[in-house]
Amino acid sequence: MGDAIRLFLAVPIPDEVRHGLAHHLTESLAGKSLPGKPVAPALWHFTLRFIGWSDQLGRDKLTAAIDQTTLGPRFRVMLGGLGAFPRPARASVVWVGMERGGDEMAELAALLETIVAEVGFEAQERPFAAHLTLSRLRPEQDVRPVLAAVPPFPARFTADAVVLYESHLGRRGAEYEELERFELGG
Repeated sequence: MGDAIRLFLAVPIPDEVRHGLAHHLTESLAGKSLPGKPVAPALWHFTLRFIGWSDQLGRDKLTAAIDQTTLGPRFRVMLGGLGAFPRPARASVVWVGMERGGDEMAELAALLETIVAEVGFEAQERPFAAHLTLSRLRPEQDVRPVLAAVPPFPARFTADAVVLYESHLGRRGAEYEELERFELGG
């Protein structure tokens, strides 16, 4: 792909929430790891919009358009319980949801979707669902026992920024590089 870069927009989570959730999962699962291929805690975030492959011009148009937009105020987030896509009996993704802040996250995602489309990226096909991916399962598995074993983790934090990340794919999995940070209002 030459100079192509793989991009996505996300709300980062604070390190103390990341570490607390990782500890909570370890304690709840009695030291066992999540089924499938767990996502490293350092990579946890709330994806607002996966962009995909772009060139530098596309990236520059996107960042300029976001810079010129009022993204809205900061908002409080409270994590919730675990869930699974497409369903717990045949899951391909295990995630943690939001008890609070989901509406604000959805509004922010919708605003970014409009911006992304205006600068020429393809429209998103599936509806937005606020979640933090914890593990990917191939093939799909029944994760109902895992979901039952892990109580909700009601960590709270303030969502104060949207970050444009570049995803570097490699043999050891993806690594994310923060390219631009867009602060939310006070």
